[in-house]
Amino acid sequence: MIKQARIIELPKFLDVRGNLSFVEELKHVPFKIERSYWIYDVPGGETRGGHAYKENQEFIVALSGSFDVILDDGEYTNIYSLNRSYYGLYVPKGMWRQMQNFSTNSLALVLASTHYSPTDYIHDYEEFKKWIK
Repeated sequence: MIKQARIIELPKFLDVRGNLSFVEELKHVPFKIERSYWIYDVPGGETRGGHAYKENQEFIVALSGSFDVILDDGEYTNIYSLNRSYYGLYVPKGMWRQMQNFSTNSLALVLASTHYSPTDYIHDYEEFKKWIK
């Protein structure tokens, strides 16, 4: 399942006045976007995430700065370093996700396939390993 996760390059238009990139649902993001949120002002050494979603899919972009996204499907683990605003990481449902190594002033944009639902989360890794089997 971890093979479904992938970095997707977004369009970029280079201009001396400033560059422009964009993202469109069902074109660059392989799902309909139901929610968006952003993570910022993460203190040094802190991690975010540490959970899995049963149904939600995500598309994560480092709009500013850099951070690592660690994905785990219960069998394999991959680390994706995001540090360019024209790359996004597609995270399929059923993946344990953690974000770490946030640089100063980093800004993570997360596009989600579902509305927020506390019942969609798995917060315990051992429970996740049982669920994924």
